[in-house]
Amino acid sequence: MNATLSLDLDNQWSYMKTHGDSGWESFPSYLDIVVPRFLAFLAERRLRITVFVVGQDAALERNAEAIASIAAAGHEIGNHSYHHEPWLHMRSEAAIEEEIARAEAAIEDVTGWRPLGFRGPGFTRSETILRILARRGYAYDASTLPTFIGPLARAYYFRTAKLDKASLREREGLFGSFGDGFASNRYHCVGTSEGTIGELPVTTMPIMRIPIHVSYVLYLSAISPSLARRYFRFALTLCRLTNTEPSILLHPLDFLGRNEVPELAFFPAMNMPAALKLAIVADACEALAECFTVRPLLDYVRCRTRSRGSVAPIGIGATRAQRDREGPRKRALS
Repeated sequence: MNATLSLDLDNQWSYMKTHGDSGWESFPSYLDIVVPRFLAFLAERRLRITVFVVGQDAALERNAEAIASIAAAGHEIGNHSYHHEPWLHMRSEAAIEEEIARAEAAIEDVTGWRPLGFRGPGFTRSETILRILARRGYAYDASTLPTFIGPLARAYYFRTAKLDKASLREREGLFGSFGDGFASNRYHCVGTSEGTIGELPVTTMPIMRIPIHVSYVLYLSAISPSLARRYFRFALTLCRLTNTEPSILLHPLDFLGRNEVPELAFFPAMNMPAALKLAIVADACEALAECFTVRPLLDYVRCRTRSRGSVAPIGIGATRAQRDREGPRKRALS
């Protein structure tokens, strides 16, 4: 069975912005620390993954070397929006398309890779976003987290936030709703008026629909490392028994300790030293690789598309102009 592994390259400023902290406007960054660290981690385990990059980071010259090194190492580059605003779904269609297109351009300028996959910040998702992605020739969206506990995660996050009522309303969809727990936990296709697009959810535990992404495993590890280890391996066993091919998610804070980013001490598990975190992340990734063949998301989606008797070099709903642009484009995962 296959599995997919991805990392949302959320930067320090984007977390501060969503949390309502001052100082984010200067775009404080830890990319020069975390990117070499996770690239070395992945290379040691011979893992190729998808990294969702924020367009604003790609547009800043000081981040160019770090971001370019991700594509140079052979990892797929995905679009994580330009401004990393979890309230993206509340914008007009024109504003959403501009956000996605602007991120595409910034990412391609730095990496030579025009993204074919999208993940909304804070798992933001809407029919409008899917329609735009299909129109722009994306192969897949990966913005669904099918769990019931989104409102609990949002309440925990807001407990320490410094937000006024208007900002809280703007963020009311952060981490999704209770109803997301009833969404599909497996890869499927979604039809829009602009064509069909693949949907690859971030997998939650089959049947129970509680999170199993690595940041959640680290949160459990702060309570009991042995419990967290058993929890994740039990989830993988359930995936195999239910024929669920897991899509597992990483975040930069999974590789960073509190002393390295004291501004983000409010996040769960940030009291753990980076070395301990790396050991727990290593155990989870190695368990995943023991049970499944681990692929980047685009590899997986293209494999599933071919198995259905159709090969889509870009996205399933791509226009001829978009397909023509595929030719001269550099491909990190050809």
